[in-house]
Amino acid sequence: MTARPLALVTGSCRRLGAHIAAALGEAGYDLALHASRTPVPEPWLIQRLDAAGAAYRTLDCDLDDLDAADALVGRTAAAFGRPVALLVNNASRFQVEEQGLPGGLALIDHFRVNAAAPVVLARALANELGDGGEGAVVNILDQRIAHPPADQLAYTLSKQALAEATRTLARVLAPQVRVNAVAPGLTIPTDDYGEAQLARLAASMPLGRLSRPQDVAAAVVHLAQARASTGQTLFVDGGAGLHDFARDFLHLERD
Repeated sequence: MTARPLALVTGSCRRLGAHIAAALGEAGYDLALHASRTPVPEPWLIQRLDAAGAAYRTLDCDLDDLDAADALVGRTAAAFGRPVALLVNNASRFQVEEQGLPGGLALIDHFRVNAAAPVVLARALANELGDGGEGAVVNILDQRIAHPPADQLAYTLSKQALAEATRTLARVLAPQVRVNAVAPGLTIPTDDYGEAQLARLAASMPLGRLSRPQDVAAAVVHLAQARASTGQTLFVDGGAGLHDFARDFLHLERD
């Protein structure tokens, strides 16, 4: 019996990463569930993985530590006894209160986690697979890369860097590793949003709806299996990337 392919999804114990992990488990992958510290997966995630017959293990790794990030793919392969076939770079640093031009430390902090760590992880995947292997990377971006708002500039710049890294790595790592990306819109709102505000935001999208976690997860599964695609970014955002929103969504359509 052929072993299921192994996927490593960073930041996958909760929120969007958990939905991505669940969809991959249901698509036939075993899962390495990552968190920066003390990984505790959501109970519903474990239920879905168990129902899908997916094996899973939890791994901790602080992506602020690039040496630790470099070792994570190898640790994952050792834990499962086989190489990682798919890397999903989902974990991100985001500070909603960030305003104005960022200082150097804020830039470094965001670039380290949101851009440098994904590149280091992709390199580690390629090195582990070697010349005869075949793997895939899916980077999770943000629809704001198309029309950057005035808020959270350090975050935005780091995601723009990861978008360009997606295209560049796709060329550098071919043909062994395909590298693609998904750019979600507002998908899992925090409690800072009101229900009426969310309804108005949804109505302001070209498609009249916001992206859902399952929409983003389905796009990741598609790119993971799209063997003739590399260097591509798939926007899953209700069409938000077609509009120029001046502010972060939190500041729009408020009462």
